[in-house]
Amino acid sequence: MNDPQQQAQIELEAATFRRLLAHLDERKDVQNIDLMILAGFCRNCLSKWYKAAADEQGQVVDYDTARERVYGMTYDEWKNNHQLEATAEQLAAMEKAN
Repeated sequence: MNDPQQQAQIELEAATFRRLLAHLDERKDVQNIDLMILAGFCRNCLSKWYKAAADEQGQVVDYDTARERVYGMTYDEWKNNHQLEATAEQLAAMEKAN
């Protein structure tokens, strides 16, 4: 990659992604179902996109490793410490959003 403009764009995109992950880490109160209802994606989606990008570049990253990168901890740790049971209202909103 010799193009300085392309390299600068990649660096900005990487910094933006790191900031998004930091923001989600700061907002552990925001549940994945809430993200799915409002934005159509969640932390699991980001993990799948991370793994897909690794696959496209020929890098070996399994789904659990990708989730750990996005969640900042293992998925089991996240579920045990931060994931709440979905409410009837959340489930209804998710159904409506789909």
